[in-house]
Amino acid sequence: MTQRYSKYKDSGIDWIGEIPEHWVVRKSKYAFTYSKGRNPKSFSDSESDNIYLSMDYLRNRNNSIQYIKETKDLYFVENNELLLLWDGANAGEFLNSKRGFLSSTMAHIKFNEVIIKSFGKLYSRVIEFQLRRSTVGMGIPHVSSLELENSIFLLPPLPEQEAIAQFLDDKCARIDQAVRIKEKQIDLLKEYRQIAIHQAVTKGLNDQVKMKDSGIDWIGEIPEHWEVKKNKELFTEINEPGNAELPILSVSIHTAVSNDELNEDENIRGKIRIEDKSNYKLVKKRDVVFNMMRAWQGAIGVVRTKGMVSPAYVVARPIQSVNSDFLEYEFRTIRYIQIMNRVSKGITDFRKRLYWNEFKQLETIIPPLSEQAKIVAHVEVINIKTDEAIRLKEQQIDQLKHYKNTLINEVVTGKIRVY
Repeated sequence: MTQRYSKYKDSGIDWIGEIPEHWVVRKSKYAFTYSKGRNPKSFSDSESDNIYLSMDYLRNRNNSIQYIKETKDLYFVENNELLLLWDGANAGEFLNSKRGFLSSTMAHIKFNEVIIKSFGKLYSRVIEFQLRRSTVGMGIPHVSSLELENSIFLLPPLPEQEAIAQFLDDKCARIDQAVRIKEKQIDLLKEYRQIAIHQAVTKGLNDQVKMKDSGIDWIGEIPEHWEVKKNKELFTEINEPGNAELPILSVSIHTAVSNDELNEDENIRGKIRIEDKSNYKLVKKRDVVFNMMRAWQGAIGVVRTKGMVSPAYVVARPIQSVNSDFLEYEFRTIRYIQIMNRVSKGITDFRKRLYWNEFKQLETIIPPLSEQAKIVAHVEVINIKTDEAIRLKEQQIDQLKHYKNTLINEVVTGKIRVY
């Protein structure tokens, strides 16, 4: 049972409600000062070891790091400082800094003597949603200086702030550890799926069957009655013009071929693609399609609805009786993707291309049709069970994160007493 304070008073703020009687309500401008960053005027690849803190870098959206010359015009922060994302899609979000120069998209928060830094960081998460609701700007949303300065900070006595921060740091660390464990379990489930599918499509479902050497290093042994064929024996390349009324399908490294066209919100290049429809290729059910530029990452799959695909895709139509679903599972195994990567042309990953001439020379395992169907059914069961297990883990992670946010909110606004 949670403890509450003995006496409460109205905070005067609707979304906060009652607070402990001895707590003080202050506007943010009395609790902290902020300093916005600036954009660099010059760049250098080697003259400085200081990182320019762009939003993408802080949020780990890519691994690129830009280096700049130190100038007095730039604002520098150390590790683990509190930053406010000032403008952009997530304007109003508070972040922990890495050591480097601060860009103009962010502001550095420095707490005054009335507040302990660790408590202030925790409380900042509570006012985050209020800042996000009050961002302004027709194009790129940004934080309003007036809203930031007038947002409300609750200030318990300093010893109580310290006790609250210590309590929450301990609780949050335990919750974060539980989340990491469940994320690791999800990774293991995905790894199990990959191994189980690879085993099924390369070795079959009967572990008592007699095996033979396939003659191919990456395949190894296969059931004695299975065949290995070059893709040119299984497919022919198709370059039929599309029909403007058909949907444009895409190939993803995660989900193979889409079943319908992406809407404009999902596809930022939608307008360009519509204008170029005359150049798109017709695809039919059971065709195998791969993105020449991303096949080395696994962008290959089977078409399940008639449509069109980009001119940058290769369309391979079966010329033998094969189960296309079986082939998709085989082509999307890690080992097969590695082989496609190996034969792709290009000096760097960015420039790699898998062309039909290389794909048609690749060798593919072909069991009898009846076994292909059984393997597909087996893999579908694996996918259903694995997806359900992952979904449950993700639900548990969401619940833990929700509990963490709720706990922080309840403690720093005085609904739960820990001091």
